[in-house]
Amino acid sequence: MPPVKRHGGAKPKNTKKTVLQLLRYMKAYARLWPCVAVCVCISSGAGVAGTYFLRPLLNVYIIPFIGRANPDLTAFARLLCLMLGIYMTGALCTWLNHRIMLHISTRTLYRIRTDLFSRLETLPVSFFDSRTHGELMSLFTNDTDTLRDMLSQTIPQLFSSCLTVAGVFVMMLILNPVLTGILVVTLALVMTAAGKIGKRSASSFRAQQKNIGIVNGYIEEMITGQNVVKVFTHEQAVKERFAVLNDELCRAGTDANTFANILGPMMNNFSHIQYAFIAMCGAVMAIRGMLDIGTIASFLQYTRSFSQPVSMISQQFNSILNALAGAERIFGVIGMQAEEDSGTVTAVQVVDDLFAESKPQWSWKLYGRAELVPLRGDVEFVNVSFGYTPEKEVLHGVSLHARPGQKIALVGSTGSGKTTVINLLTRFYDLAEGCGRIIYDGIPVQQIRKDDLRRSLAMVLQDTHLFTGTVYDNIRYGNPDASRQQIEAAAALANADSFIRHLEHGYDTVLTGDGGNLSQGQRQLLSIARAAVADPPVLILDEATSSIDTRTEALIEKGMDRLMQGRTVLVIAHRLSTVRNADEIIVLEKGQIIERGTHAQLLEARGRYYKLYTGAFELD
Repeated sequence: MPPVKRHGGAKPKNTKKTVLQLLRYMKAYARLWPCVAVCVCISSGAGVAGTYFLRPLLNVYIIPFIGRANPDLTAFARLLCLMLGIYMTGALCTWLNHRIMLHISTRTLYRIRTDLFSRLETLPVSFFDSRTHGELMSLFTNDTDTLRDMLSQTIPQLFSSCLTVAGVFVMMLILNPVLTGILVVTLALVMTAAGKIGKRSASSFRAQQKNIGIVNGYIEEMITGQNVVKVFTHEQAVKERFAVLNDELCRAGTDANTFANILGPMMNNFSHIQYAFIAMCGAVMAIRGMLDIGTIASFLQYTRSFSQPVSMISQQFNSILNALAGAERIFGVIGMQAEEDSGTVTAVQVVDDLFAESKPQWSWKLYGRAELVPLRGDVEFVNVSFGYTPEKEVLHGVSLHARPGQKIALVGSTGSGKTTVINLLTRFYDLAEGCGRIIYDGIPVQQIRKDDLRRSLAMVLQDTHLFTGTVYDNIRYGNPDASRQQIEAAAALANADSFIRHLEHGYDTVLTGDGGNLSQGQRQLLSIARAAVADPPVLILDEATSSIDTRTEALIEKGMDRLMQGRTVLVIAHRLSTVRNADEIIVLEKGQIIERGTHAQLLEARGRYYKLYTGAFELD
């Protein structure tokens, strides 16, 4: 297998491109944006207009009413009702705006998650080999959470804050240009400092997102391998390693939130100082007869209304940077090149019309040709060399020929290239030009469509994976069109029928946690049954009986023989007793074939296989 590389969160390189990609997703809801704009304008305008009414309330009504015995409050009441109506309209538009944005953000994230998952399903195996599960899950959790917050809360608040600031600024200019100038000068000084802090905050948030992915990946690995950790008593080492990773995340998070949290208190405290300073200047101007009390009251309220949105904008800026960092990671995966497939040959199943009840036969259908080529399972490697990375070659000039119906066994120490042979046959990885040929029924595998090639194969892996669902569903995964009878027959063939019927609900027993309520041997039997129901021309067994005890292995031996009958079988084995009846045993070492022959021939040669079989040399 290729070496596993650790990747953190992708660093934002092109914010403009990320924003444009996000806007393309939101374009589907373009008809709602005018409603959002109207609601934001009305909501912000209501706050601005309501504050302005403080001026006539004080100058026209409240101050003149002081000392009067029976003032006429009719006009005063009408003005209060008008203010109430304006504020209620603003509140209604605010609620409506939040509801619309919630709908837009939810549906946008739905489409993004769908595209992300769909893209993952099209990416090559090499992509998953080079990333941890935790890093990939972080795309669906942390990154989408920050994106959701930005779409549903930050962006509406940002638009509202910007409109409020603009409206308030205009009204302040109308009320008193001198006080407005004082406000702008003091605000510019603080915004300059806020801009510098914002830049530091952006880099810190990128580091935080990267470390979140690393920590999540490590946690996922340790939880999955908890049995191994406990068996080898590595709990303390695991905790120490986690402490190191968690400390790095803590430092990155501390830096990110330190800079982010500086802005809020700084802007809030500044707003208080600014408010007091404006009040002092306004009082001096009022004493000198340059301002009336109503104007001062309205202007002071505008000062508060101006500072709060500016402070909010500075805080939202950090949230946006955090969300865009996650969005760029997501769009980076969505934009990755899907697994390339230049094949034109497809696999089809045909039935002889004279014997409609006969078993369908597999055939290859070549592009542009009417005749079909029988799918016999003739697999040949011709001088194949391959490396997962250019600097390290794993296979060196490997040649082998598995004829139809033959059982070919691959043995050798860990890292000798056995699994790589299977990866190339299944086209999980493709050969580079000039590095040999892989021929399947006389057709280069590069010409066969990957889906059809893999459909003609069935694999029983050493690491069994079962899905959440019933036993019936897990076996049927090998052939979605299989009937209940076919599934039970496949289970009987793998000698799994007996233990399945002893489960609480038989074939309808629900498996969860990768079949955690079954033994390892039972899980392996279900995997064999899944391969049996697929009924493929070629069968690949990657140490298929490694998790089955000797007694169970003997019981299913006949069933396995029936399963392999008439099929080309490639077996990867460490337990050499399972390959004695192979038609040819190929011994690999450091990517080269060093011995080949039958069991008897290799024992007689007294080479590496003889030493492996007799225990004179142990497999790694």
